[in-house]
Amino acid sequence: MYDKRDISSDELEAMLKQREQDEIDFLLIDVRESFEYDEAYIEGVDLLKPTSEFSSWARDFLENEKDKKLIFTCRTGNRSAQVQHILMRNGHKDCVNHIGGIVSYRGKIVAPKQ
Repeated sequence: MYDKRDISSDELEAMLKQREQDEIDFLLIDVRESFEYDEAYIEGVDLLKPTSEFSSWARDFLENEKDKKLIFTCRTGNRSAQVQHILMRNGHKDCVNHIGGIVSYRGKIVAPKQ
């Protein structure tokens, strides 16, 4: 059902619920910077991989996560789209961009500092 290259916030929220019920499997990766993540993040994010450190983690993802569905999110969907594009161009077959990012997400947000 979710074979698209881009998903909306509503679709991401539905996918997170499906993952909780072991119906689907994917990694949700936030590519914002640490200070942004520390303010708030989408509940269900598996990894923080800042875009500014992309060169230090991208190769590992291409080698070790090549068979896993990866969903990238950021603030608005721009940085996550760039990461998605680069990984796909380098051979990863199942990268998805969360369009709209956290600013459009209406599901559960974790705000640790509040």
